[in-house]
Amino acid sequence: MTKSDAHDEKTDVHVSLIGGTRLEGATVHERTLTVSLIGGANIDLTDVDIPDGSELRITKLSLIGGVSLRVNPDVQVQVKGIRLGGVTDSGPTEPGGPVVVVNAYGLLGGVSVRRD
Repeated sequence: MTKSDAHDEKTDVHVSLIGGTRLEGATVHERTLTVSLIGGANIDLTDVDIPDGSELRITKLSLIGGVSLRVNPDVQVQVKGIRLGGVTDSGPTEPGGPVVVVNAYGLLGGVSVRRD
C-alpha cells in the first residue's frame, strides 16, 4: 500500500464508461474510487501490505457492475453502500487486523470477497 502524508491524502480515481476496472499490486493507495456506467471492479489486494489497524477504502460507483475483491486471510472486510446484490464473505470476525472498507453504490451488482 502506498502511504500518503496525513495532510496529503491521495485518492486514486479510475473511470470507465463501458467495461470494468482491474486493480492489483502494491500501488493501491489508502483511498480508491472506481466509476463505471456498466462494468465491475476486480481488485486484488493479496500483494498489498496493509499494516494491522490500518484502513484501506474502496468506493465503487456504477449502474451495473459489482466488486470482486481478493484479500489475505487476516484482512477484515466491511461492505457499505446501496446496491441490489448481496455480499459473499466468510472472512474473519476478530478485530485487530487490517481493514478494507468497500463502499459500493449501484443498481445491480454484489460484492464478492475471496481470501487467498
